[in-house]
Amino acid sequence: MTDHAPHIVRADTRQGPCAQLRGRWGAAELGNAKQWQAVSDQLRGAPPAPTLGWDLRELQWLDHVGAQLLWNHWQHAWPAQLACTDSQHTMLTRVAQFTCVAPPPEPWRLGEQIDHLGVLVLHGVDHARHLLEMVGQLVLDLGRLVRAPRKGPWRDVSGHLYRMGATALPITALVGFLIGVVLAYLMSLQLRQFGAESFIVNILGISLIRELGPMLAAILVAGRSGSSITAQIGVMRVTEELDAMRVMGIPHGFRLVMPRTLALALAMPLISVWTTLAALAGGMLAADISMDISPSYFVQALPAAVKIGNLGLAMAKSVVFGAFIALIGCHWGLRVKPNTQSLGEGTTASVVSSITMVIIVDALFAIAFKNIGI
Repeated sequence: MTDHAPHIVRADTRQGPCAQLRGRWGAAELGNAKQWQAVSDQLRGAPPAPTLGWDLRELQWLDHVGAQLLWNHWQHAWPAQLACTDSQHTMLTRVAQFTCVAPPPEPWRLGEQIDHLGVLVLHGVDHARHLLEMVGQLVLDLGRLVRAPRKGPWRDVSGHLYRMGATALPITALVGFLIGVVLAYLMSLQLRQFGAESFIVNILGISLIRELGPMLAAILVAGRSGSSITAQIGVMRVTEELDAMRVMGIPHGFRLVMPRTLALALAMPLISVWTTLAALAGGMLAADISMDISPSYFVQALPAAVKIGNLGLAMAKSVVFGAFIALIGCHWGLRVKPNTQSLGEGTTASVVSSITMVIIVDALFAIAFKNIGI
């Protein structure tokens, strides 16, 4: 042990047993894990007692970290026998003056838990009411657009189509291709055991076209475009652009919600088909490498294995996915408060809500249309 390492030496004096502190009791030394563990073990071996004295006069250094450690060990009470210098006593007094005792934990109460649950339910009802209002306003805005199509925000729709649709094609194709490769390799390991390699076309076709393709594309778009929608509208709240639009009489629904919903509802089926094609290409390549199933056989057998109803169901689901992702993104964006913390929380909540919605809606479609395309 070095001379400056903090440690305790037990000694017997005329007044009785005494704990003499040596070394440097400062933040630099006590911040070392080994030295902190050694000091903690020695303090546990020297519990505070009326007969035990404490001698701090041989210390090389004592700062507020070491004083706080001693004061906590003394259980926020001065020991009966304490020998220290004036500066050490002043520091210990200051630590004792500003040390706050942690309040006891509140007891568990059933009424408070029920009240907390009620608050969460009311928050959920408030969110559901706001979403229902947005859907109703969207229907009215679509009716207004049908009556006067020339006055519609078509430039906004085309811009959102490009940003949410065209720019999403590379990442969705890459992820879809890799998912197809992984699925084909995993299925080949099982199908080879039964000599049913040709059925990989049926399994990949049904799973990718009907379920995985649309859902994978929707999840990627929810994390990519849903968060972007919330961030865009949230920044408009922070910079008071939404208030300016309201003052000028520009409706939020017609100029913010409807263009994004229309654009994503139109782009989502195309992204879904694109992702499914990329996944099928990956599965086709893996099947050719692992099971010697040629791409020509894969292309010829796919229409017979997968009915056209599966593709129609997938595109219908994708339209619903896109509309709900846009609505949820706009919902959280409009509820952002004018501060950066609320903007971050709203963006996170938007992504989580959108992905959860995609999974729930996909499950509902699977149950409601279980006899279509099978």
